[in-house]
Amino acid sequence: MTKAECLQAIRDSGVVAVIRASGPEELLQITRALSKGGVRALEITMTSPGALETIKAAVDELQGEAIIGVGSVLDAETARMAILAGAEFVVSPAFKPELVAMCKRYSKICIPGAFTPTEILTAWEAGADVIKIFPATKLGPGFIKDLKGPLPQIEVTPTGGVTLENTPEFIKAGAAFVGVGSSLVDKKLVAEGNWDALSDLAARFVAAAQSARI
Repeated sequence: MTKAECLQAIRDSGVVAVIRASGPEELLQITRALSKGGVRALEITMTSPGALETIKAAVDELQGEAIIGVGSVLDAETARMAILAGAEFVVSPAFKPELVAMCKRYSKICIPGAFTPTEILTAWEAGADVIKIFPATKLGPGFIKDLKGPLPQIEVTPTGGVTLENTPEFIKAGAAFVGVGSSLVDKKLVAEGNWDALSDLAARFVAAAQSARI
């Protein structure tokens, strides 16, 4: 898919799964289960052991079924390595112009983190595709609704504190999609290897996001 097609597919799904795991095999099991549940965008964080190898393996196995990205990226060179491994989108907890430039060089989606309206606007003007509002834990959907008033052109995605219950609220407030970590990648289900239950949970998140647009 082209960059535009990937971004639209992520919007349509409404959910980006933020995946952290103890090792490559567990990461791959998680990506399989989430993809089966309908989560199109799978963000494999660089804080996970063997992240680059897992990105490549997930791309090879799930090509056409899921959009594999990389998260917790702190510099342009890491972004480049992940892109060469197959990542279609790059997520960072903060904004760095050189990271945006690297993504643009390879025509990949860039989602840097920002917190204040000034930071959000600065990242958008630098060429970011979507701004990750992070951490969104204390802000809530109301912040996005207020932000979209004067800045309706900026696409944003909340990460941190997103749950099954508040996912529809974030979407209705104007989020392009939500980033979900532990509420979706349930540690207990992962520890038990209960991949069917994880797929079911993923399907519920996707349904919650999509129903908010009806």
